[in-house]
This record gives sequence, structure tokens and C-alpha cells, in this order.
Amino acid sequence: MPDEVYSVSDITADIRGSLEDQFSGIWVEGEISNHRLPASGHHYFTLKDSFAQLSCVLFRGAAAKLPVTLKDGMQVQILGNISVYEARGQYQLIAQTVQAKGAGDLQAKFEELKRKLESEGLFDPERKKPLPVFPTRIGIVTSPTGAAIRDMLNVFARRAPWVKLLVHPARVQGDEAAGEIVEGIRVLEEANGFLRPDLIIVARGGGSIEDLWSFNEEIVARAIAGCSIPVMSGVGHEIDFTIADFVADRREPTPSAAAENATPDAAALHRHLESLSGALDSRTANALERRVKEVHSLKRELDAHQPRRRIQSRIQTLDFLGEKLDHILNVRISAAKADLHSAGRAWAAIRPERILSTERDRLDAVCRRLDEIPSEQIRDGRKDIESLGAMLQSLSPEATVKRGFSLTLDEAGNPVTSVKAVQKGDRITTKLSDGEVSSVVD
Repeated sequence: MPDEVYSVSDITADIRGSLEDQFSGIWVEGEISNHRLPASGHHYFTLKDSFAQLSCVLFRGAAAKLPVTLKDGMQVQILGNISVYEARGQYQLIAQTVQAKGAGDLQAKFEELKRKLESEGLFDPERKKPLPVFPTRIGIVTSPTGAAIRDMLNVFARRAPWVKLLVHPARVQGDEAAGEIVEGIRVLEEANGFLRPDLIIVARGGGSIEDLWSFNEEIVARAIAGCSIPVMSGVGHEIDFTIADFVADRREPTPSAAAENATPDAAALHRHLESLSGALDSRTANALERRVKEVHSLKRELDAHQPRRRIQSRIQTLDFLGEKLDHILNVRISAAKADLHSAGRAWAAIRPERILSTERDRLDAVCRRLDEIPSEQIRDGRKDIESLGAMLQSLSPEATVKRGFSLTLDEAGNPVTSVKAVQKGDRITTKLSDGEVSSVVD
């Protein structure tokens, strides 16, 4: 008897868990084929190369953010997680984002460095330094001629005119940019007295992944992570992410946003301080803490039941059943149309009016024949009876005896057909044409 027997559901769930743990956040490259987009808005397709294929699903929410339109034959790179569609026992890639293959080389280097630094703990929230609430001196490492520094200066002048800004010029694009950014961070960190900032901001405006690549260099990431002064990143646009964003103590989506959030707004702060009291602060803090605990409790309960995975599985099942139903209905409708066309052609070929005329002629002939049959049958029947009577008379025992034959009977009146049928002393009777003779067997 085996020590443990799995149900199909249990073993499938264990396999799914193993795959999701081992293959999470991976990039897979291949060609799209069998792309389907049902009414649900979820994309189903196969990713293949010369030797293998992998089922993929891209749910509607993630698909809405894609920069490309999926179609068969596309060479793509997909970021996602390997999981199992339990209803079919089939492993699949749940895609998070899709990009054309040509943009993948730098992205691959990006992901490789990201995994390396993450494994070293450089992204851990615990190691990030808190930003000063009221900084008086802020160092900025950026290009002195770009639009980013002009926007940041305008924001600081409006929100916090008391802050001293220490701008260290550095190229933010090109082969030498990474080294100049690192040098700017080092100079500001090692400054003394009134030249030492409370906060450092590394910034540049938006661009392509190639334009922003200096902020994905390992030396820049390690310089930010190792800086003793809190570092804020404000690189690119809101949708852009660099390695510098992950290692910085705080990431802001744009240079202007970094300037906005590096200091409190003087006018807003003044109004806020005037409107609050100590009792309200205490009461609000307590209420917020209770709500946070409730949210955490509900989140743990929600995570335990994994509703998203169940909903996604049911969504896939509904899509597959819908496709199957459409296929069955199309097949049956096509078959019914074919039968209808065939019946129409057969009906046209039969020409029922011609058949009806032919059968009416045959019926008239049969009726005439039926009128003639009785008299012929009577004559033929009489002849047959007379012939059979003569034959029967000629074969009777009496006729046979008259022709010179005799008939021998035992005491019971049964014909004797063999010597074995009588014994010595039995009385027998022999019938002749003119009488009978009784005798005893000797």
C-alpha cells in the first residue's frame, strides 16, 4: 500500500506551485502563432521556436498597456510567470508584458543586472534611508543645459525658496555619462560644511532605453546604493524605470516630481499647520492604524484564498467553452444547410408528377388483370384437383393390391415391413385383391 496517494487536484496544485516559484518574472523569446482574441478581451496564443512551443495567455488588463499589437508570425520577448491551467493540466506562460524582439538586447542586460543587484539586497526596503523632512541644502547631479534642471529650478523657487541648491554638472547620455554621474555623487557626498547636502537628486528627462542607459550602469547603481546621503532618483517619464530607480532611497517618475516631493510646499504647510490640532492628530493616527490593520488582515485572508488565480482559471474555461460551443454550432449549421441543399436537389431530380402518372398507369393495368384472374384460377384449380385425385387413387393400397401385390398386417393391424417385426407363433393377415388369408409364423 503506498504511503501517500495524491488526488489529481492536489498533484496539479503542487506542480503549479513549483513552477510558479521557480519560473517567476522570466523573459521568453519566440514567434507568436495561433493567436486568438475572444470577446472577453484576453489574448491566447502559442509561443514557438524550431523545436518546441509554449501556451500563453495575456489577460485584458495587461494587454491594454502593451506598446505593440499582437499577431501571428511576430518575433517577441515576453515577461511573465510559468503557471498551470488546472482544468486541463496544462502549463502555460501568463504574460505581463510583450515587446518586439529587436528591443530585447538592452532589456536582457537590464534584467540580468536587476536580478544580480536584487540578490545582493540592494533593492530591499529595509536598507533605504529616510529622506529629510525639511532639507536645507539639496545636491543635484544632472546636465546643466537640459530642460530637466530648468524645470526643477522653477519648482524649487515656487515651493521652497529657502532651500540652497548645489548643482554638479554631468553628462546624462553617452559613453562617459555613467562615470560623470558617479563622480558627481562622490563629490557631493564628500563635501563638508555648508557644501554638504541633506539630499542628493540624480535626474534627467525622458528618452528611449538607449538614452537612459547610463542610469542602468552597475557603477551608477552601486554609487547610489553606497552613498551615505539619501538619494532620490527622478529619471525619464512616469513609465520609464531604470536600475537607479530601484537602488535609490526614493524614486520619482520625473525630475519635476522629484523637485515637488523633495521639500514640503511652504504655503500648503502653513495652511495645514493652522488647521490641525493635537487631538485631531492623535485621533486620526489611531483610526488610520486600525484601518491599516483591518486592510492587512483582509489582504492576508484574500491572499489565502487566491481569488485572482481562480477567477483567471474560470475565465479561461469560459473562453475555451465559448470557442467549443461556437465550433459545434457552426458545424451543425453547416451540416443542416448541406442536408437541405441535398434534399432540394433530390426533390427536383425525382419529378413527382412524372412518377405519379407512371404509377397510375400501373394501377390501371393491375385492376384489369385482377378482373381476369378469378375465371382462369378456377379452371386451373379444377384441372389440378382432377390430376391430383387420379394420382392419389393410383397410389392407394387397394389399387396396389389389385395390380397383384399383397399387404401383410400384424395382430394390431399394422403393416409388416420386415421379418424382424414378427416372432414365431405370431398371427398375421395377408390381404389380396379378392380376399384375406390368415396364417401363423412358423
